[in-house]
Amino acid sequence: MKVANHEGMLIWSDRLRLGALTRSELINIGMSSVLIGFLFVLYHLFGNTVENVNSSSAFTWMVARWSDKQSFGADYSHGFLIPFVSLAVLWHRRAELKAAPKKVCQWGLAIIVMALAFHWLGAKMQQTRISLVSLIMLLWGIPLYFFGWKTAKQLIFPCSYLIFCVPLNFLDALSGPLQMVATSVAYSMLDGMGIECERVGTQLMSPFFRLNVEAPCSGLRSLLAMTALSAVYAYYTQRHFVSKWVLFLASIPIAVAGNIGRIISIALVSITAGQQFGTGLHHDWSGYVLFSLAISLMIAFGKILQVNYVEGFKKWKKAYLDPS
Repeated sequence: MKVANHEGMLIWSDRLRLGALTRSELINIGMSSVLIGFLFVLYHLFGNTVENVNSSSAFTWMVARWSDKQSFGADYSHGFLIPFVSLAVLWHRRAELKAAPKKVCQWGLAIIVMALAFHWLGAKMQQTRISLVSLIMLLWGIPLYFFGWKTAKQLIFPCSYLIFCVPLNFLDALSGPLQMVATSVAYSMLDGMGIECERVGTQLMSPFFRLNVEAPCSGLRSLLAMTALSAVYAYYTQRHFVSKWVLFLASIPIAVAGNIGRIISIALVSITAGQQFGTGLHHDWSGYVLFSLAISLMIAFGKILQVNYVEGFKKWKKAYLDPS
């Protein structure tokens, strides 16, 4: 039964009542509730076994690492945005998810068992990061088991994108090499410009400035942010699997080049406007400018990858051979 007001707008329908749901719909809602509750208990109440930590929640531990300013965790401040990006991708692909044929896939059960084993291993090793990775595996493995490959295929990117949420501490080891690369390349470029400069380790010294490329200035933060951003951009703009990965991997040299450009700009501004301004105000704001430049390079490279060179060559050849 449907009831409408005097303007003909629907204001009530028996379909909205719980009793209007079919048996299969009630079972699906019940099973989904059980699964959500299971994941909540497993990762919020038994997700973190690290000693000297007040919370047993893997989620609380992860969010704390995003906000941690005293360690590498500050490089993961973009983690707050990652879940929302994944949800936005799911919403954008909701039509494909609904239309995908549903079929139970036994391989999904294997992924679920493997993920639970990873969680157990992370708890035993006191490595919450392993437990968080196992959660990502579960978020993909459960739909694979219940709905099959066609549905799980649509979930590969939004689920795998969540890896950018996980503070992977081993990446902090890249900070030292990135410092050395940025310092040596910046020194070579400044020397090529004819600027008197001396390099000692990660320090650049000149009569006009003295710069020390410390760990926070290694470019690791911009590198992680650029890879997360380029993953989404490549996913939506590139048509082929190879071009998606080429653009994603290109974000690494683009981010490194942007950080080198920032160091050079600080040196040049210090020469022209004084070291106090160059290593002060300009240093604090130059990162935003050069990150914007890195994004522009990413977009430009993406456009280059989108060009159909085979078709373009055919058109050029036809126009060259037959000018009329």
